[in-house]
Amino acid sequence: MFHSPSKHKDFGVFMPMANGGWIISKTTPTLDGLYPQNRAAAVLADELGLDFLMAMGKFRGFGGETNHWGVTLESVTMMAALAEATSNIKVWATIHPLLQNPAVAAKMIATLDHISGGRAGLNIVAGAYKGEFEQMGAWDDSLDHDGRYRLTEEWTTVVKRLWAEDSVDHVGEFFTMKDCQSAPKPLSKPRPSIICAGMSERGFQFSVREADAVFIGGRTPDERRDASQRAKAAAERMGTTIRTYAMCTVVHAETDGEAEAIARRYDEGADIEAVIAMLESWGMGGGDLKAKALSMGAFMTQTAIGSPATCATKIQEFVDYAELDGLMLIFPDYVEGLTMFGSEILPGLRAVYS
Repeated sequence: MFHSPSKHKDFGVFMPMANGGWIISKTTPTLDGLYPQNRAAAVLADELGLDFLMAMGKFRGFGGETNHWGVTLESVTMMAALAEATSNIKVWATIHPLLQNPAVAAKMIATLDHISGGRAGLNIVAGAYKGEFEQMGAWDDSLDHDGRYRLTEEWTTVVKRLWAEDSVDHVGEFFTMKDCQSAPKPLSKPRPSIICAGMSERGFQFSVREADAVFIGGRTPDERRDASQRAKAAAERMGTTIRTYAMCTVVHAETDGEAEAIARRYDEGADIEAVIAMLESWGMGGGDLKAKALSMGAFMTQTAIGSPATCATKIQEFVDYAELDGLMLIFPDYVEGLTMFGSEILPGLRAVYS
């Protein structure tokens, strides 16, 4: 591994709270999306000294042979349970402003913060997938991309005020609060951490103004580095700072060849119908969708594939090249993967980034 400037990096876990996890394949180990597997992963991550757990909010799957993400737990209530099951690790839950009144959301995260002893965080998702929201009557055709961000900005302002003020009066475009009160206040100071994901310029602007960290994406190392640098440059222009995180799926075996063979088996088992449905939900419905799905394969994120030593090198290269402040980890089998990561990779990363 090559060395980068000394600075703490956060390493956390994207919880397997939807069946199939983050590899859309018929040949992966079974992730059922249910609580026992999530609890086992959370307790182990806490024992190993990882920094955070995060659970997405998802309400409809992608179908296909695997019914990928058709079975999901609810984010905030699951994280409340995991807060009781853990001692030190941060617990970050996801809320969609389109679905929750800000006063309800402020109370939910304050409750999570009290249950966890000040370890709560809020992942705000401004975006929406029409099929997922339409099924529950929560889709508004009058709200375009910018409109959803206007709503989210107003929502976030109200949540923050309710965490800090005894009484909130607010009349806005989307929400009205009249002598709105919310106690107890969160334990976290100055407030629970706020995390967002957004690749658009509008998303970056919102995240930099309102959040503590932003998840970035990209198809290539250069695209990911560009996204991280754009977020930090936007923060500098606003006179503030932002931490950038990304996702990484770790597939390991004793040797590089064995790990690569496992990854090929997952790719060969890709549930193409589910991948197509996912692409359609992302608004990528034009052209030959089957060809797009086949080229994408089973993996939804950046990968580190190889022996533990090779995975460690790839993870550090990913973090350093993209100028990341943290990495959210995904595994085909969470207990097996976390056990390896905690014993063979994390100590070296802590030594480098300290």
